Amino acid sequence: LLSAGGWYCFNRQNCDSRYDTVPRLMSSREWPPTRVGTGILSSQPEENPHWWNANMVFVPYCSSDVWSGASSKSEKNEYAFMGALIIQEVIKELVGKGLSTAKVLLLAGSSAGGTGVLLNVDRVAEQLEEMGYQGIQVRGLADSGWFLDNKQYRRTDCIDTITCAPTEAIRRGIRYWNGIVPERCKLQFKEGEEWNCFFGYKIYPTLRCPVFVVQWLFDEAQLTVDNVHLTGQPVQEGQWLYIQNLGRELRNTLKDVTASFAPACLSHEIITRNHWTDVQVKGTSLPRALHCWDRSLHESNRNGKAPLKGCPIHLVDSCPWPHCNPSCPTIRDQFTGQEMNVIQFLMHMGFDVQKMAQQQGLEPSKLLGMLSSGN
Repeated sequence: LLSAGGWYCFNRQNCDSRYDTVPRLMSSREWPPTRVGTGILSSQPEENPHWWNANMVFVPYCSSDVWSGASSKSEKNEYAFMGALIIQEVIKELVGKGLSTAKVLLLAGSSAGGTGVLLNVDRVAEQLEEMGYQGIQVRGLADSGWFLDNKQYRRTDCIDTITCAPTEAIRRGIRYWNGIVPERCKLQFKEGEEWNCFFGYKIYPTLRCPVFVVQWLFDEAQLTVDNVHLTGQPVQEGQWLYIQNLGRELRNTLKDVTASFAPACLSHEIITRNHWTDVQVKGTSLPRALHCWDRSLHESNRNGKAPLKGCPIHLVDSCPWPHCNPSCPTIRDQFTGQEMNVIQFLMHMGFDVQKMAQQQGLEPSKLLGMLSSGN
């Protein structure tokens, strides 16, 4: 079951403008009758080696509430926000279509859909238990939805979705959508502080279902809300330090996440991209890591939790800057659309090779060699 993403809106004004500019994220009226599944939704074994023949359901996103809302349209409310209820209804409908005989239900999602997985996976498990289907193992796969409530590079007032600091946007959103968060997470925080549960590292420890977290260490959506805008200008040193620190902080929050895949790349979303098989962390691709995770969950039902040899599930890059991993997706110049290699990208970012080499105690040429090979 895959839930889609696409940011959110949190007041009448920015929901109106969202309706004008991207109506498909606000209403299902103009959705196409068919879609082609790509990445983890593909039925081609080359593109989806592990799950190509699974039963798949794609749930498009039109609730604009990070899959958390539970409010219908009313006199007061021009819009309905029903993300949490949509997922419950989909489950109800699927039970009649064969889900009742399933062994495993994987709730996956990208971006807002990834955060939606964290917010809904336990509730889906409870729903199925209450319906009498205790035998179905419910698991989550959250892609690019693990955000930090960190300090923005430049503070901005909360004017629109993009510039509003995430904590403030979610705080306003919860009120506007009548957003619901899982009970166990809610109990960790004071009333009015439910926004905390939208941040992966705070909700993850409260979850009962196993969840696999996929997150770029330098997520473009995170950088956007932190007001780091990588335009054609060289990056100032402050920005460069901020970006590296972001990677460090993110890596830290994944320390105790049993199953994770976090490449040091500047990107956003991966599981539905057709290149999702190419990126590797420590020599392991994401589909392989997911296969290992699957196996570990089967084995752990049988015996003690010894990790499987040669089948890792905790994969987090340790190199310090964007694209120090040579298998990262190609970067394109935002203006010309031209492809760049790592060195071109770093120069373009204003990365000072001489200075960096000095800091690391290396010859500049040696540093360049390391950069291009990704060591």
